[in-house]
Amino acid sequence: MSENNQYTTSKVLSKDFTSGWAIALVLAGLGFSLPILYLGAEIALSIGLKDSLIAYGISTLVLSILCIATTLIGNRSRLSTYMILRFPFGEQGAKIINFIIGLILLGWFSVALELLAQAVQETSILVFDITLPLWSTVVFTSIFITVTTIYGIRSLEKLSNIAVPLLTLFLGYATYKALGLSTEVTNLWDYTPDPSNGMSLFDATSVLIGSSILVPILMADFSRFIYNDKQSLIAVLGIIIGTPLVLIISAITAIKTGEVDIIKIMNSLGLIVPAFVLLFVSTWVTNASNLYSTVLTFSTVQTTWTFRTMCIITSILGTILALFQFSDYLFDFLDILGVFTPSISAIYLLDFFWLKQQQYDLSKIPSWGVKGLISWGASSIIALFTYFEFFQLTQAHFLDSFLLAGALYFLLNRARSH
Repeated sequence: MSENNQYTTSKVLSKDFTSGWAIALVLAGLGFSLPILYLGAEIALSIGLKDSLIAYGISTLVLSILCIATTLIGNRSRLSTYMILRFPFGEQGAKIINFIIGLILLGWFSVALELLAQAVQETSILVFDITLPLWSTVVFTSIFITVTTIYGIRSLEKLSNIAVPLLTLFLGYATYKALGLSTEVTNLWDYTPDPSNGMSLFDATSVLIGSSILVPILMADFSRFIYNDKQSLIAVLGIIIGTPLVLIISAITAIKTGEVDIIKIMNSLGLIVPAFVLLFVSTWVTNASNLYSTVLTFSTVQTTWTFRTMCIITSILGTILALFQFSDYLFDFLDILGVFTPSISAIYLLDFFWLKQQQYDLSKIPSWGVKGLISWGASSIIALFTYFEFFQLTQAHFLDSFLLAGALYFLLNRARSH
């Protein structure tokens, strides 16, 4: 695309269309990052490989189905997620939803930034016996990520085209080496996790869905650039294949080494330098994508700032959160995502495929989408109660949020049509 034209509030022009395979690499890159590797390792050591594979499979299935639907919306409308949200929630109501999504993305940016800075610090200690101040590595990596984001999605594609294939091969080799380790854990299937960790299969599945639940909502930001429906569905392969592959690799290496930290895992395998280089690049790409989406979100709320100005200010806010160690609250953060975000997907899926009959008219955006806001607010509150176990519906708060929002939005609009 044009480096300065991010199509924040307008339809993408055909001159800037790209292939589904290119976007698939970008989406796969979302999985090849330190936060996802950390999650995969933590879950495997907490519930064992068998249950981990079940959790990986269920979460991937749920997210893939949602992504297939939302990628078509982006491809057929050629609009960003944040423009799409204006139809069910209204021009003013969408600003509320966008602001919340922006805060969530900012949290993810902060977590990935902090983990990347910690990886830089650990690598400098293990390789050079030099201890770098964590605050300086946070600031340094933030600058790199911010510069990349300013140059737009083409820069992300170029980085992903190099980093993702190389990192896939490298992690495959690391897994091969891990399987050859002579440790007490001789059989991955027989690994018995510590029962005191308190994590269940359901907990693991919920955390995994929470970790990627924004991806279906934000798919339009990527698929709007893709040539056609078929190509946009190809892009979803980046999620279907990329994320579970990374989770499985992290699970195997974690169980065989007994480590959660990927840098320590690679150090025990004698692969710390190449691992650090590739993981740095991959997490850089992923976090640039996080920042890009964050900027698009906040740009619909604060419309007077340029993309570059918004990018810099947002990056500074995320860096401050990282300096205050926001990653300490990662699992709580992911659980809360499963309460407030699935309902957004349900509402805008129904709005596009049922109410709008797959046709958006930019001249007919309401000021307030009262029915959408009521559906989102009510379903989120009820799901929050099920999350804190005041009562139960489906036993899964993320599913409660999705189904309740869809049912409420359908009934409210059904009543209007009669």
